[in-house]
Amino acid sequence: MNVFNGIIILAAFGAVSADRSLAGQVDWDRPAAAAYLDDRVDLWIDRATQLQTGESKLACVSCHTVVPYLLVRPALRKAMQTVKPTSQEARLLDNVVRRVETCWNRGSITDHENAGHDGTEEVLNALILARRDAAEEKQQASDATRAAFRRLWETQRSDGAWDWMDFAQEPDESAAARFYGAALAALAVGTVPPLSGSSEGYSAYREGNLRGYLRQNHRQQNLYNRVWLSLASARWPGLLTWTEQEELIAELRRKQNRDGGWSLYGLGPWRWSKTSPPFEPSEKLDWPLLEQSDGYATGLIIYALLEARVPPTDAALVRAARWLRSNQQAILVDGYRWKCWQAPSLNRVYEPGSSHGGTWERMMMSDLATAFAALALVTLDQEPGR
Repeated sequence: MNVFNGIIILAAFGAVSADRSLAGQVDWDRPAAAAYLDDRVDLWIDRATQLQTGESKLACVSCHTVVPYLLVRPALRKAMQTVKPTSQEARLLDNVVRRVETCWNRGSITDHENAGHDGTEEVLNALILARRDAAEEKQQASDATRAAFRRLWETQRSDGAWDWMDFAQEPDESAAARFYGAALAALAVGTVPPLSGSSEGYSAYREGNLRGYLRQNHRQQNLYNRVWLSLASARWPGLLTWTEQEELIAELRRKQNRDGGWSLYGLGPWRWSKTSPPFEPSEKLDWPLLEQSDGYATGLIIYALLEARVPPTDAALVRAARWLRSNQQAILVDGYRWKCWQAPSLNRVYEPGSSHGGTWERMMMSDLATAFAALALVTLDQEPGR
């Protein structure tokens, strides 16, 4: 059975709950999604590379586990009518604040050989703290957020982007991901408008420089990067014109699979940091598997379309939501019983017991898939008329 490289589906769990929502669609299991994300963060804190942070060591920030968790978990928690942040949220946010406070005395999340030794973390820290302030409905940016933005602008490149980690790993750790990083920075800017015009916020030059970089380079980006630019433009208007936004939406419609979902591989082309053909990863992949719909691409695109004001009754969104609600799968991984969405790696085939970390590392793409599937469905559930 080929289910994302050997992950075992638990027959005892069943495919999905047969309960029905008010809209007549298969419902999804919010507590199970939350439990999966919480468990994965606990594992990350325990197993991830520990970085020097002042006098202590902390687990590094990651694009695939920590960032989506902190972007999504507050919304999922509120949808479950829980006000108090989880212990994982509190710990991760405290870690980010400590990283910001010790920016001159801390280990890097990458190294000089693979670039991004400063820029990557500064972008991620600013975005995480900006979203924290927004979730808490702060009228003014917190001291930690202001400090993160000061550091963000100090590390910006002259072209308007940031140095970004490059391990030749798609989609977020490659040469092409520099644009993705700039889009995340723009998303952070659009999330904390109280910083605009303040002495501690971004200056007109910095704002224009970032906007200029994104405007000048978006045409040659793959679809994945342009989806992230669309998300940034929803918070910081003008990064895409109305015509460009409509063209992007039309292209996403064309890329939708017959079953209603999207595949991450289909949002390419991908280059794995190579400058000339053949554009392939270092390992042979299961290409037919990569073309199948996955939770990350489908959740990300649903959320991006909703942010772009596509109505939830749109036929493409209805089909995509049906796919998501039908593909929260019960799985057994290294003794853990989880119910989550999955996505395959674009870089290698992970097998249990492999030299690449086995199933724990392979599930990192499913961290993204579950986070963004949950965010998409929470957002849909909040739409008027449901």
